[in-house]
Amino acid sequence: MPTPQSHVPLWLLVVVQAAVSGVSLVVEIVAGRMLAPYVGMSLYTWTSIIAVVLAGFSVGHWWGGHIAERPAGKALVTTGWVLIAAAISTAGALLLLRLIGGPILSAVEHPVWSIVLLTSGVFFLPSLFAGVPAPVLAQIAVMQENVQTGRSLGAMFAAGAVGAIAGTLLAGFVFIPWLGTTLTLAIVTAIYLAAAALVLWLARPARPPAGALVASALALALGALSLTRPPACTTESQYFCIRVLDVSGEPDSQVNRLVLDHLSHGTSARDLPRTMFSDFTAMFDAIARGRLEPGPFSAFFIGGGTYSVPRAWADRNTGPITVAEIDPQVTATAVRDFWLEPDRMTILDEDARVALRKRPGDRYDVIVGDAFGDIAVPPHLITREFFQLVRSRLSPDGIFLMNVIDFPGRMAALSAIAATLQAVFESVEIWTEESLPAPGEQRVFVLVAANKLTPFSVVTAAAPDPTRFAAMAQSFTDRLIARSSPALLTDDYAPIDRLLGGRF
Repeated sequence: MPTPQSHVPLWLLVVVQAAVSGVSLVVEIVAGRMLAPYVGMSLYTWTSIIAVVLAGFSVGHWWGGHIAERPAGKALVTTGWVLIAAAISTAGALLLLRLIGGPILSAVEHPVWSIVLLTSGVFFLPSLFAGVPAPVLAQIAVMQENVQTGRSLGAMFAAGAVGAIAGTLLAGFVFIPWLGTTLTLAIVTAIYLAAAALVLWLARPARPPAGALVASALALALGALSLTRPPACTTESQYFCIRVLDVSGEPDSQVNRLVLDHLSHGTSARDLPRTMFSDFTAMFDAIARGRLEPGPFSAFFIGGGTYSVPRAWADRNTGPITVAEIDPQVTATAVRDFWLEPDRMTILDEDARVALRKRPGDRYDVIVGDAFGDIAVPPHLITREFFQLVRSRLSPDGIFLMNVIDFPGRMAALSAIAATLQAVFESVEIWTEESLPAPGEQRVFVLVAANKLTPFSVVTAAAPDPTRFAAMAQSFTDRLIARSSPALLTDDYAPIDRLLGGRF
């Protein structure tokens, strides 16, 4: 019987290499969406994903190089088995994540190490198995009879790169927004199995490996089981895993909570549009109205979420409201599940910085920034350049409010943002709940930046229970900044992930 390498067309090897490379990159992109409900989406998340996937590829390439030294038939059989293992590990990724996600996050307090461990536990093996075929297929390509080895090797490298590009584009623009995570992984599993079947057929073994059929059936069963499990997201958008939770205390008074990735982004009651359910929204509402009423006043919101404050202000008829919410699905969710009436305000499906820059003639009495969420913070919305843009869009007596979440024992992020605001505004105040924080507690702060101080230093607002909030003394702010000596946050240097993530 002729050896396999004398009968394998180069184009067929190219197709297999492109397909395997493409779906391996699909898994890498999908990994970010899968991890988001557990650890959010931050610089640390993507750094861990890329590092773990590349580590898996590297080990897989090394292993594949050893396999490639075997006779072609045996090398292809082994590669076929490896591709089945890739299908099994990919099909079971969602189930494994649900199994180990909670225990790892409970056992490892440091956010960075928990992200690294969770990523490694779920995505190292699929990447390792995906890295094996490349050196085997390349070896067979250059060992063909009557071929130009340089061109064959170049074609295999090019196929891997083109496949990776295609997989990345398909994952981001087609699979995730249109099919969702679970169905995408099911398709990847099917492609791995098809590639395994083709590679085993190319090996032409004397007897078809019965075990391969059993292993393939296991991969399909895992994929089917993942498809039947309840989805982690109510909606998967291009930006977020969106979940809506019913937290109503009474059947006749509906209250819903919005979770974007792993964080709560607001709670609203159907029958109480003016009631706030969190400290920072209560401070936004009370401080802004305390400074600007009796009004009317114009408002611009950086981010929509549940649209709790815009909805309350629309109910009060405080004045024109503009909201820049980058994700249309978040707005659609607010309309469907949080009783938003979109015709009562202007809603821009844009990044807030882009929206402000594109409208140089617009002025607002208050700009509200809700950009913070644990260690997942858009760095371009906390820089000096952005704050200068915000100030240029405020009326002479306008105010800018933004929330910051930090640990009272550290407050490195709070200090850096306050110092950066002081470089742009005449007055910067730090507001928070008027109570001592518990040890290790994360505290919500609201920064108020304007040309003059707020005429009151304490306010009581419902959050939803009556809560007293107070402005920190200016001496406290000065000591905080002097103690940490923070660098100004700029478009060139805004290490907010490091400031929030703690020390290694």
